[in-house]
Formats: sequence, structure tokens, C-alpha cells
Amino acid sequence: MDVQLKRGLLDVCVLAAIKNEDSYGYKIIKDMKPYMEMSESTLYTILKRLELAGMLTVRTCEHGGRLRKYYHITKAGIARMEDFQNEWREVMLIYQFVSKEDKRDA
Repeated sequence: MDVQLKRGLLDVCVLAAIKNEDSYGYKIIKDMKPYMEMSESTLYTILKRLELAGMLTVRTCEHGGRLRKYYHITKAGIARMEDFQNEWREVMLIYQFVSKEDKRDA
């Protein structure tokens, strides 16, 4: 898969994991596990990139005697997800065109 395409997909998946409630790294990985595998190092790189892009914010809270970072999606993050959904419709139309059977071979 194209690296840029995969990067964009992973970004949107992380945003989707926090769209309904704030979450933290381990829980994000756990919530995504039925759909895809992601290492902690990959996740934290994505979270930092999304934070720098203004698509999420971070707050730190104490939990069980340790500090835990919670991630919250912003309006920019929600807009990115909406853009992705519109882009994906276009990709699916292209996929349907490319994958349709060639009548000459029939």
C-alpha cells in the first residue's frame, strides 16, 4: 500500500478511536485491535502529528499514581474525518470502475 495513503488512513483511524470520548494510548490501541494492529511507537508518532496539526488536544491526569495523557478530538479533527469520508466515496467509485469485469474477456 502507498505509504502516504496508509499514513492518512492511520491518522483517521486514530481520530475515529477518540471521536466519542477522550482516551489514552493503551485504550486506543485496544479499541483499534479488532480492526488493525498498531504498535505503541506508531500510535504515539501519529498522536504527536495530530496534536501538532491541531486535530487533537492533550491533557494529563493522574491515574493510579501515574500520569496519563488523555487525547481529545478537536473541530479540525472532526473536519478531517468528514473530509476522509467524502474522499473515500470517490476512492470507492474509482475502485468499482477499475475492478469491473472486462466484457471483452467474456
